[in-house]
Amino acid sequence: MELLDVLVVDDEPGIRSGVERILRNFTVSYPFLEDEIGFNIVEAETGEAAIEIIQKQPPAIVLLDNKLPGIQGIEVLEYINANQPNILVMMITSYASLELAVKATNIGAYDFVPKPFTPQELKASMENIAKHFFLRQMTRKLHKEGKQVRFQFLTVLSHELKSPLNAIEGYLRMMQEKQTGDKIDDYAEPIERSLSRIQAMRNLIMDLLDLTHIESGKRRRDLREIDLVLVAKSALDTMTPMAVQRDITLELVNDEPQPIFADSDDMEILLNNLISNAVKYNVKGGWVKCEAGHTESHIYCKVSDSGIGINEEDLSKLFQEFTRIKNPQSKNVSGSGLGLSIVKKIMELYSAEVKVESKPGEGSTFTLLFPLPNSIIANEGI
Repeated sequence: MELLDVLVVDDEPGIRSGVERILRNFTVSYPFLEDEIGFNIVEAETGEAAIEIIQKQPPAIVLLDNKLPGIQGIEVLEYINANQPNILVMMITSYASLELAVKATNIGAYDFVPKPFTPQELKASMENIAKHFFLRQMTRKLHKEGKQVRFQFLTVLSHELKSPLNAIEGYLRMMQEKQTGDKIDDYAEPIERSLSRIQAMRNLIMDLLDLTHIESGKRRRDLREIDLVLVAKSALDTMTPMAVQRDITLELVNDEPQPIFADSDDMEILLNNLISNAVKYNVKGGWVKCEAGHTESHIYCKVSDSGIGINEEDLSKLFQEFTRIKNPQSKNVSGSGLGLSIVKKIMELYSAEVKVESKPGEGSTFTLLFPLPNSIIANEGI
């Protein structure tokens, strides 16, 4: 159980002891937290004593009376706002001072509780203010993590672009200085390598654009009934030249139409990514199979291959951005490292999931699972 420090500032001993008694064994729980939350009560009789405690060990919450000997509660509130703005303040005030309590909320107090208060009233107020404390804490943490993720993303991106640019620059200088000869044919290999790296950068930029559009929610999606099998066939046709170069057999397991209510561009991105990976990470003379169909609960599409497979360590981070399989068999495989993260994000748009089964040296199977109901239900009259 986590304890929140609560400073009770009131010159009436009965109020301070009453708050301590009510909150001593009181706990709250929220669905976004694993542990229950309890309250550790600290007491101060004057505003001066309260400020001294705040300076030494700031509490999470302050219950603050306004009418105090010496400096008033409003002055303590102003000190907190100026020096410890993360502290949440709840004013304790009599019904006759409600106007003052409203003024206090306008200048920074989170809430107020009128006295005399019942245990139920105090508990309800504490549950609300503690909830606000943790939600604000979580929001700030997410914001900070978002900045860190953005920094990491830009760092990796700069590396992904810098490496091929350096290589292209090197090849161009080689040609400029005529290091290999005077004829254009002498530079066929550097030109081919440069074009390959330019294509890789183009693919990276296109993947980044896809990823940005998906995450921003600004990408237009035309949801309509399409045939998933036709999309699979088109993706296989697109990958045929690459497969022929590597002596890899492509097979559409069944050609029975499989209707699905979806955006055709989304489905093309999904299958192009999966089939492209199945070809690139395959072995010479291997095979890639694609199958679409449905069960009672899902529409599915499977892409299987006889490739190099994926080990457990890589499986756990497979859908992270800029992740690539690293082993001797894949060191020469080009790619942006964004394809599978795009696949996962698109599947999330459909409340769907992507599953992976793989064994190193034997191959992999990626399965796209779209939950029913979908257009197939209407077609079959279910």
